[in-house]
Amino acid sequence: MGLGNPGASYAGTRHNIGADVIARLASRHGAKLRSDRMLRSTVTEVNVAGRRLALAFPQTYMNDSGLAVAPLVRRFGIEDLADLVVVHDELDLPVGRIQVKAGGGLAGHNGLKSIKAHLHSDSFTRVRVGIGKPTGRREGIDHVLGPPAKSEKSELDVAVELAADAVEVILAEGVVPAQNRFNGSGV
Repeated sequence: MGLGNPGASYAGTRHNIGADVIARLASRHGAKLRSDRMLRSTVTEVNVAGRRLALAFPQTYMNDSGLAVAPLVRRFGIEDLADLVVVHDELDLPVGRIQVKAGGGLAGHNGLKSIKAHLHSDSFTRVRVGIGKPTGRREGIDHVLGPPAKSEKSELDVAVELAADAVEVILAEGVVPAQNRFNGSGV
């Protein structure tokens, strides 16, 4: 599951980095995300390392991500929430840094708060993609909803690839091997 906001006006913003990772995974495996109104998401399924991987991008706004995640969890029969991998932007990590995290705090991320509220648990796995903190007098909301600076764009492109790799490693080998390989990685 990759978090972001729907619509062309949000495409390419820092807040949509999770959705970018899901799109990259779909592309890698020759799949196309398709709208599913019942699930309030665009979804597809691919085969990675002999295992089924459902890819989804909620079509709710970030702060209401849980409205889409709960039906997706039911639809795909996820019983252990540790098997739910949520890819999202992270202000508390430097630009391009990747961190795999199993459960735990939400770091003030409203999309994660919504998911926790709807699932009644924060035990899902996260792939956090660093977008850095705003500089100068810029507000956090302007930073996350804005496009990355040219100096950040190439770093975030690499981070999208690394985050997609991390999702595949989580599926094939587990969370701990992914943490060992990707935590602290980036450009």
